[in-house]
Amino acid sequence: MTLPPTTPDLAVLDLLVSVADTGSLGAAARRHGMTQPAASMRISALERRLRLRLLDRGPTGSTLTEPGRAVVDQARAVLAAARTFNETVAELHSADTPRLRIAASKTIADHRMPQWLAELRGVRPDIAVSLEVDNTAQVEAMVRAGAADLGFVEGPHPPPGLGGRVLGADELLVVVGPTHPWAARTHPVSLRELAATPLLWRESGSGTRETVQEILGGYGPPAPPAAELGSAVAIVAAARSGMAPAVLSTLVAAPELAAGALHQVALADSVVLTRQFRAIWRRGHPPADAAEILVRCATAR
Repeated sequence: MTLPPTTPDLAVLDLLVSVADTGSLGAAARRHGMTQPAASMRISALERRLRLRLLDRGPTGSTLTEPGRAVVDQARAVLAAARTFNETVAELHSADTPRLRIAASKTIADHRMPQWLAELRGVRPDIAVSLEVDNTAQVEAMVRAGAADLGFVEGPHPPPGLGGRVLGADELLVVVGPTHPWAARTHPVSLRELAATPLLWRESGSGTRETVQEILGGYGPPAPPAAELGSAVAIVAAARSGMAPAVLSTLVAAPELAAGALHQVALADSVVLTRQFRAIWRRGHPPADAAEILVRCATAR
């Protein structure tokens, strides 16, 4: 069945509905990004095609005629059906798009993931990537539950029950604000003293916290936290104020150290605090296709 020649296009029906909604050709024209004369010509052409007068045009605006109101009622239904049609087509395209669900700890998501994803997109621009950001414990939980195809975490040990690959090491620095007494200290801090000092910590489940607490645990009972804060940004701000020392990734601390907003505190015996970055996945579901490419991009850095 072919459409009759009087069938209008959707764009002019949308314009007519806008005239009804706004009460004027001028306002409708602005809504559609055209001049008022152009909008008037399109409505006039529609009237000729339908052989109906749709608008009464006056100096104070345009009002719908009775046939115009009937046409607008039908136009609204047609436009709603067109929107539903377009949404259905978009969903069909979306269903065919390859997807990769990633979860990453906050440091990795902020400082490593953008570059890795850019490299992945250079190889597989067809992949739709979603990224969830949380602490290491929550990322591990998402991977175990199948809510993420691939996870990126930090910490001293491989997560139990998951497959994974070490991506590299990340150095951790002890830092203080310029007003903290340790900023002017001339001799290094021992790990025993560090363990006995209230520090600024991330929340429980943080890979940084787990790594440092495991290292310091061999040097005496840990001091209670000076504060537990939910983000590296909050810890940096608290450390800058001189509130307490913090242990931060080099990735996080470097800009603050370069600006003089934080000072690095030397550790005795040239101790270097490090943690490992890992890619993790469910056992029996090793990364394949785009996930494998992303792990290769991460391993190369």
